[in-house]
Amino acid sequence: MAAEASESEPALQELMREAEISLLECKVCFEKFGHRQQRRPRNLSCGHVVCLACVAALAHPRTLALECPFCRRACRGCDTSDCLPVLHLIELLGSALRQSPAAHRAAPSAPGALTCHHTFGGWGTLVNPTGLALCPKTGRVVVVHDGRRRVKIFDSGGGCAHQFGAKGDASQDVRYPVDVTITNDCHVVVTDAGDRSIKVFDFFGQIKLVIGGQFSLPWGVETTPQNGIVVTDAEAGSLHLLDVDFAEGVLRRTEKLQAHLCSPRGVAVSWLTGAIAVLEHPLALGTGICSTRVKVFSSSMQLVGQVDTFGLSLYFPSKITASAVTFDHQGNVIVADTSGPAIFCLGKPEEFPVLKPMVTHGLSHPVALTFTKENSLLVLDTASHSIKVYKVDWG
Repeated sequence: MAAEASESEPALQELMREAEISLLECKVCFEKFGHRQQRRPRNLSCGHVVCLACVAALAHPRTLALECPFCRRACRGCDTSDCLPVLHLIELLGSALRQSPAAHRAAPSAPGALTCHHTFGGWGTLVNPTGLALCPKTGRVVVVHDGRRRVKIFDSGGGCAHQFGAKGDASQDVRYPVDVTITNDCHVVVTDAGDRSIKVFDFFGQIKLVIGGQFSLPWGVETTPQNGIVVTDAEAGSLHLLDVDFAEGVLRRTEKLQAHLCSPRGVAVSWLTGAIAVLEHPLALGTGICSTRVKVFSSSMQLVGQVDTFGLSLYFPSKITASAVTFDHQGNVIVADTSGPAIFCLGKPEEFPVLKPMVTHGLSHPVALTFTKENSLLVLDTASHSIKVYKVDWG
């Protein structure tokens, strides 16, 4: 009986963590619901739940009219009511939450730990985001998502500075954005799975170039130190390098760097070494189950390291499903894991794999990563529709 109890404890802790993140947190301000007046969970007339502080912030000061940040339905702040199921759940799980690992995320971290210092975005501001990029000159953050304007630019403080890329069927519109990158001269490059094209905008949202008819399903996109663009084609199983005159809006040359890849999606380029990491999604033979594999090529496109889901399972007790890849400033390969969810460092390609957990709490479904010049880690969490900023806490 004691053995059974010890085996079930991790599962119960994981259940508590999911309940705290998914059910007991306001998805507008990301604060925990509670019995305090400002944090009491309130039902909107459409059925969605936000805290009382957000109801007050969203409602018009005179008419009390507000628009639900989730479904966009109109309602009145005065028509909200306490969400009794959430309040009851807080009471029911109160003692367990205080003992769960998730409840200790706010505790002081060990010196050198990577901790979340800031979160921005959220439902309504972002809708099902898929890609993240950082402007090398301005430090602004660019996200592609499923909103009315598909490309959103945030300033360094997390405020929305600009948005463009209307949802529509015209060639300059964005139908289904998958990924985004920012060139060295501040052009925005978006892979659009809707019409299987690559679209280039200037930083103010004016269309400069549409590259269509060359890709089966363009997916991941990244800028090289030489201001080239690398693109994965998930359906064709290939990796391409594009030479573009961004100022003139002209595609000069396309080069196929790799063929015979297995459903390549995410791609990253090391600005230290020029290495290129590709995230593949091969199907496990005979099972139909999709695994993941990280391949790293040198700047001359020689394979220098690779590791897959099975290989990582030999080093870590839980399954790791990689959803995004990037390089840090030291040339280490960093991946996001949706099974944990977590962020892991795999080490340098020639050392694969040196598995080191970097972030293990506070994420729901990370899908994109990038590092700032100050070495902060930006994580796009599509489940909470937000960008989370992690920094090293030296205590």
